[in-house]
Amino acid sequence: MTALLTRYHSLTASLARADWLLPTLARLLFAAILLMYFWVSGLTKLGNGAFGIFSPSTGAYVQIFPRMMESVGYDTEQFNIFYKLFVLAGTWAEFILPALIVLGLFTRLAALGMIGFVALQSLTDLYGHGGWNDPKVLGAWFDRFPDGVIMDQRALWVFLLLVLVMKGAGPLSFDRALAPRA
Repeated sequence: MTALLTRYHSLTASLARADWLLPTLARLLFAAILLMYFWVSGLTKLGNGAFGIFSPSTGAYVQIFPRMMESVGYDTEQFNIFYKLFVLAGTWAEFILPALIVLGLFTRLAALGMIGFVALQSLTDLYGHGGWNDPKVLGAWFDRFPDGVIMDQRALWVFLLLVLVMKGAGPLSFDRALAPRA
């Protein structure tokens, strides 16, 4: 039994020293699972033409402010500059923040921004799109069903992003390459 415990402690000690592994895997999983989710979502918000990145589509307003769009008859001209800038910032964030995370550039800041983005996305799904009334959207913890969009899925997204906030990007990153040598 002592030999088994010694072997176990030796193995776990080597895992504890592999502090590069967790942030590297977190970025890999983010790229594999969430990068295209956010980029495709961002593409749906772009306006027409080459300068569509500066002129969000009507769909962008519908996704971000669903109830307000309904109340103004889906006329984006009814929105003031604050709402237009908010939609523009949200659209850009869906491209820029995931790219920064995958590249490992300003990773902690980008992951923190993504946590805020996911929180706003979740609140929009619950309040703007009526997700409170759909148990499949809201979900619940400790209920044996791991398929709730908000309580289950997005909690894991935020955990993945918190790993990057706490640990940084890891050794294979621009953050590491640009860090001052000690």
